[in-house]
Amino acid sequence: MKLGFDNDKYIRIQSEHIKERIAHFEGKLYLELGGKLFDDHHASRVLPGFQPDSKLRMLSQLADSAEIIIVISATDIEKNKVRADLGITYDEDVLRLRSEFESRGFYVGGVVITHYNGQASAKAFRERLERMGISTHYQYFIEGYPRNVDVIASPDGFGRNEYFETTRPLVIVTAPGPGSGKMAVCLSQLYNEAQHGVRAGYAKFETFPVWNLPLKHPVNIAYEAATADLGDVNMIDPFHLEAYGKMAVNYNRDVEIFPVLNALFEGIYGSSPYKSPTDMGVNMVGFCISDDEVCAQASKDEIVRRYFAALGKYAQGLTDDTEVSKIALLMKQARIDTDFRRTVPAARQRKEESGHTSIALELPNHQIITAHSSSLLGCSAALLLNVTKHLAGIDHEINLIPQTMIEPIQKMKFEYLQGRNVRLHADEVLVALSMLSVSDPYCRRALETLPLLRGCQVHATVLLSEVDRTIFKKLGIDVTCDPVAK
Repeated sequence: MKLGFDNDKYIRIQSEHIKERIAHFEGKLYLELGGKLFDDHHASRVLPGFQPDSKLRMLSQLADSAEIIIVISATDIEKNKVRADLGITYDEDVLRLRSEFESRGFYVGGVVITHYNGQASAKAFRERLERMGISTHYQYFIEGYPRNVDVIASPDGFGRNEYFETTRPLVIVTAPGPGSGKMAVCLSQLYNEAQHGVRAGYAKFETFPVWNLPLKHPVNIAYEAATADLGDVNMIDPFHLEAYGKMAVNYNRDVEIFPVLNALFEGIYGSSPYKSPTDMGVNMVGFCISDDEVCAQASKDEIVRRYFAALGKYAQGLTDDTEVSKIALLMKQARIDTDFRRTVPAARQRKEESGHTSIALELPNHQIITAHSSSLLGCSAALLLNVTKHLAGIDHEINLIPQTMIEPIQKMKFEYLQGRNVRLHADEVLVALSMLSVSDPYCRRALETLPLLRGCQVHATVLLSEVDRTIFKKLGIDVTCDPVAK
């Protein structure tokens, strides 16, 4: 697979740039972390070569001088808000994040519960954390936040919040998801640090949009597609253009809030250190793109992926058509349609020829492998058999799993588990191959090709089951589906 991003350069220059920003603020910096610190698969898809844990590895260079604060909103605790990608609630994810950070050598100072207004569930969560020995602080709901600057930057605003006494030069502020109140925690800490005679600084570490790429660069369009459900819109930073006469890309929420942030800085310190929202960022990703065309092509593929994901949610009644319509418009801006993703026309052609639900996979060398469902196998299971045989150099006519083994599995699914779809799923095929590999060299060779599927692209003409999608995800395969129920 062609790479378009220099990951080693990124780790090196990004950590140096953050060190420079810490020094600029007399040795104390609150760094608001946007997006995911690890498992950043969006970045790795649109910037081939970017490793999903690159940001964490980069910050590991600063671990000895860094402290992490994890932020969670009392509102999200009350609503039992769930991380869609992990299927766990935000409060459970706080504990997961803490464990992940500590296992990688980071010091986690504690947790801040924001938007606190006496919620019983938030109080119970704090008590649970403190029983575990985790330092926990409240930040209270402030009427008029973030516009009422006079109240916010006063003893009746940030002054009411519990001061989190940090001990290290770099304080990384992160959260399970958006809307948790990370920025408010940073600003509240700046106010309270100033009350304790410490002139701390603030910066924002967010990968997208990439400020020094063109507004309509596919990498930036892909970010807008990824946040279509949030209503984010990329735009030229007008404050940066006015201050420096240079174009820089930012997004609507940061541009809209900047005058308020400026006023808050002035309320805390008497002046603002920044002339534009772009100034607040420390992102160096744009300087590490080694092949622009590779990243542009990967980003266009991601836009189409996001479109199919939105279509799937709409078909299942999980959203209205707003997200679908927005991404459709973004595809027009990128001058692409769904056929840009080569697996889409390939899967649909196989369906037309076979009359069955079909699926197509693109290998890193751009070769396409297809399969369709049968009375024995679902299309995902059939595809895994076809592609592993291809990669292992096994004749396609050889049946890796004998029918005498498939039929008892189908009987168990139908008679004992009351299943309606008795075709084998992807996980069942892999288990069968594993069992047979003990004595069958063909099955063993087929299984050994599975790591080669990481980074491959798949499209199915039907909405795949959660089981099949999970298997593809674990194999590192990116999947899209036509919004058609089985």
